[in-house]
Amino acid sequence: MTENIDLAINAAKTDPMGYEPTYSGILSLFRRVYSRDLSGSDIATWGIPYDLSVTNRPGARFGPRAIRSASTNLAWDGGPWPWGFDPFETLQMVDYGDCYFDHGYPQSIIDAIYQQAKSIIDQTPFLISMGGDHSVSYPLIKAHAEKHGPLALIQVDAHSDTWAEPDKRIDHGSMFYHAINEGLINAERSIQVGIRTMNSSTHGCTIFDANSVHINGVPATIDAIENVVGDSVAYLTFDIDGLDPAFAPGTGTPVCGGLSTWQAQTIIRGLENIDFVGMDLVEVAPAYDHAEITALAAASLLLDFICLRKKRLDKIA
Repeated sequence: MTENIDLAINAAKTDPMGYEPTYSGILSLFRRVYSRDLSGSDIATWGIPYDLSVTNRPGARFGPRAIRSASTNLAWDGGPWPWGFDPFETLQMVDYGDCYFDHGYPQSIIDAIYQQAKSIIDQTPFLISMGGDHSVSYPLIKAHAEKHGPLALIQVDAHSDTWAEPDKRIDHGSMFYHAINEGLINAERSIQVGIRTMNSSTHGCTIFDANSVHINGVPATIDAIENVVGDSVAYLTFDIDGLDPAFAPGTGTPVCGGLSTWQAQTIIRGLENIDFVGMDLVEVAPAYDHAEITALAAASLLLDFICLRKKRLDKIA
């Protein structure tokens, strides 16, 4: 029946998950309605197809498209396991499409991302962004910090991305260094999880590296995050290379020894006490993926975060 196909343009904002063949139909994140009308929306999801600042393999510009495609595997009646509910029965979420910028003017791109993110946030919905390389987090954090004040950063990543620079460059390995120096991030309330590359300075952030997660376990990781962040407003940035390459081969700068998909999902599911104001997931590069392993992991992490958001809102209601 025609009402069971192309839900991205045919469904209503208020519809819960419904069945649509995973192999067909117009793609949107979890088959949510494509819309630039944010009235009444609780969450807006948004793609940022930018990867000009990578230091190794390019291709993360195709990340949002790959995540949307993989998300069709998760858009089932009844909602995701193990939550026991369909988040979209009460949360109105739209797929806002992708950020526009002119790649011929590279120095203007970061500001274009910031301006468009600010426009979305000013309309009140919670913004979940899909990169793109990790440099896109800088304009996103800037837009969120202007509304909410300095943010506690929860970063899941193989790399600290706080390498110091004498000048402000557009790079996916230094954007948090600049964000901390500019007061956008409160380093004392920020924690970097899964790190497994060397940096001579923490710049004030707490490091809970990959070995800490593996040796101490998921509950200890959740406790560490809650103890550092406390009651601060927080922003989650998830670099898919925080996962081990066995679980996320499709990324630009893979590092062995990382988290499993299960570890990452279970950590996210346990963060219901954190006051999140925004989130992004970045660095999915599908050209290096196999059988959508990376894209499916990314989509699964996003869906867990959306369910976490619903649980948090229910808790404080």
